Amino acid sequence: MEFDPIPIGSCSKENQIIYQQWFNYADSDGDGRITGSDATKFFAMSNLSRQDLKQVWAIADSKRQGYLGFAEFIIAMQLISLAQSGQPITQDLLSSDVELKNLKPPTMDGLDVLMAKKRHKEKEVDSNVSNNAGNSPLQPSPSSSSWFSSKSTKKVSLSSVTSIIDGLKKLYIQKLRPLEATYRFNDFVSPLLTNSDFEAKPMVMLLGQYSTGKTTFIKHLLKSSYPGAHIGPEPTTDRFVVVMSGPDERSIPGNTVAVQADMPFSGLTSFGTAFLSKFECSQMPHPLLDHITFVDSPGVLSGEKQRTQRAYDFTGVTSWFAAKCDLILLLFDPHKLDISDEFKRVISSLRGHDDKIRVVLNKADQVDTQQLMRVYGALMWSLGKVLNTPEVMRVYIGSFNDKPINDAVSGPIGKELFEKEQEDLLSDLKDIPKKACDRRINEFVKRARAAKIHAYIISHLKREMPAMMGKAKAQQKLIDNLAAAFGKVQREFHLPPGDFPDVEHFRETLSGYNFDKFEKLKPKMIQAVDDMLGYDIPNLLKNFRNPYD
Repeated sequence: MEFDPIPIGSCSKENQIIYQQWFNYADSDGDGRITGSDATKFFAMSNLSRQDLKQVWAIADSKRQGYLGFAEFIIAMQLISLAQSGQPITQDLLSSDVELKNLKPPTMDGLDVLMAKKRHKEKEVDSNVSNNAGNSPLQPSPSSSSWFSSKSTKKVSLSSVTSIIDGLKKLYIQKLRPLEATYRFNDFVSPLLTNSDFEAKPMVMLLGQYSTGKTTFIKHLLKSSYPGAHIGPEPTTDRFVVVMSGPDERSIPGNTVAVQADMPFSGLTSFGTAFLSKFECSQMPHPLLDHITFVDSPGVLSGEKQRTQRAYDFTGVTSWFAAKCDLILLLFDPHKLDISDEFKRVISSLRGHDDKIRVVLNKADQVDTQQLMRVYGALMWSLGKVLNTPEVMRVYIGSFNDKPINDAVSGPIGKELFEKEQEDLLSDLKDIPKKACDRRINEFVKRARAAKIHAYIISHLKREMPAMMGKAKAQQKLIDNLAAAFGKVQREFHLPPGDFPDVEHFRETLSGYNFDKFEKLKPKMIQAVDDMLGYDIPNLLKNFRNPYD
């Protein structure tokens, strides 16, 4: 599986040094990012048309982050150089036969003069600082002294952020997090977000019964094994394993992973030690893992084994990962099409994330064409019963392992079908890093809507409690008639019924709380979230779109 090339490897060291100097000059804030306004000034020196530069930005900022890092900057420079030589700028130009390593840097009119002036100014400033060092005591700058002042929590304008993700972080801290904390959203739905949740690489989770090929699928994509991988016909993966990029090959225990601030797994502590002992992180250096993190899961139990309960909330964990993941792959084996009770609960826990689910009929070369047709029909029928949706879900057919497709079983038609299906699924995976920023915005908006509805529900339950007598009885009555309470809230505030949480799950969580201690509705907090959804996020996206639009 090949990803779009990161150009540092396809750029000579001499050119890298030149590009680094150019990058430092163009980066006006000195934060390692070139924003749209930086780019329009710098790219103008190439004398290319606005239409060409629009295409350059679109390809270089393929992840739609709203800025260019050093790697993306090199892509932009290489595209500009190719455009100056008369080549049309297209998406696959960099992956074509063009020799990038020996490609000369583009011609930038007047850049040498401007860089020389900047270096001269920097020398003057340095000499003035050294001359004045002995004459006057150093005074703390107003900006540094204000870091710890009481006003440090004041609102930061969106113009001060340099990416869409930065903007979402600011909006979360200023407008959404206060609402979540006030109405205990973290106890009922999802833990409060941290910086690592925003900055995490896109994740792909694999779910399925044991021996459907989940671990083999990851090995097939990585073209190598990863630390802690076990493969066999019996239930070999007995834990959730996060496979991610790291400097060396090692396995990190779950308790250690959950307390690391730079990893987005702190929310898993809510599932307790019983789960964390069945969770680990597997790190290894790999170009694919620089783009995507994989989540391998234990085989879903079937038959008599389901009666042996797991020591932790398995469906709760899958639901938590589903909210964080960009893609969820449900793997099936042609010989294991039955959907057990536990698998049905797992699929139900993915409610609200239907757009992320892809179904894979793996090991399909183990049956002949006629049997495959029958197996495919049976699988679609089973899924229709579980998913409760009139739409047909896309099912990919293939054999995702390192062995060649079995010609004797699949036949010439089957082999061609498998290859096309596998290509379609791999292209779906290939698009994940490019769509990661859009997905992050989508999940953020979804979370904001859920938090708002949660606030309405909690404040309604508080309002329905009596002032003095019979509180315990009133609380139990509200819990018993929770569906009716949801209906009242929905009608009162004109909310879409599809956005409400699952009644049974909400009822379970409610039973441990005293409604009298819930907060009343605070219209200002709700208004802040409405303003964020209606104005702040659209403005944020507008500020970081293609600067040449």
